[in-house]
Amino acid sequence: MKALLLCAGLGTRLRPITDTIPKCLVPINGKPLLEYWLENLTNVGVNEFLINTSYLSEQVEEFIKNSKYSDKVTLVYEEKLLNTGGTLLANKEFFDKKPFMLIHADNLCICDFDEFIKSHKNRDKKCVITMMLFKSDNPSSCGIVKLDDNGIVQEFYEKVKTPPSNLANGAVYICEPIIFDFLESLEKIEIDFSNDVLPKYIGNINTYLNNIYHRDIGSVESYAISQIEFYKFTKKK
Repeated sequence: MKALLLCAGLGTRLRPITDTIPKCLVPINGKPLLEYWLENLTNVGVNEFLINTSYLSEQVEEFIKNSKYSDKVTLVYEEKLLNTGGTLLANKEFFDKKPFMLIHADNLCICDFDEFIKSHKNRDKKCVITMMLFKSDNPSSCGIVKLDDNGIVQEFYEKVKTPPSNLANGAVYICEPIIFDFLESLEKIEIDFSNDVLPKYIGNINTYLNNIYHRDIGSVESYAISQIEFYKFTKKK
């Protein structure tokens, strides 16, 4: 399986940390965030990665060049950000018409990825996407989902004051290649996955609950919490 790791964002909410380092390379207990993704996914058989870059791209390029994953990674530079769906569509040929992972690499995620992949393989075949979920400690700041009895998404609640649950979208997906037909039908270059794509697939999104560890490294506060939580998590292992 191949994976797209999205690493091109500006990380504005993480300033001043991201004034000098791209968000995907911020260290978590001494290791760059991106390295966790490459390591964990390689261990479950993901053998090729596409990584998009833009802001401070030279640092990402240097990191990959000097890493043991350099032969597995293809880098694509975006002078103007295409958004998640736009990046996918622009690199359609990379995925060889096979299922693939789509990952926002600004999350710190420890997961049983074998089970995540198995969940997708065993999904109701009407589902085009499998979405990773986690239980959020601040659900009003997340995209919350409502599921049916089979774990299929029925509704989205994007950052509402009183969400109906704490089951949040982890921004980690496995997608079937047929999704490219829909992306092409939009006839757009910049495509927002959350707003342009996911709402169209309500009723056709399988879910997998990651009950090990997941945190969006989206703010200075969240980043600080992650350092403490992850240190404690690794000490328990």
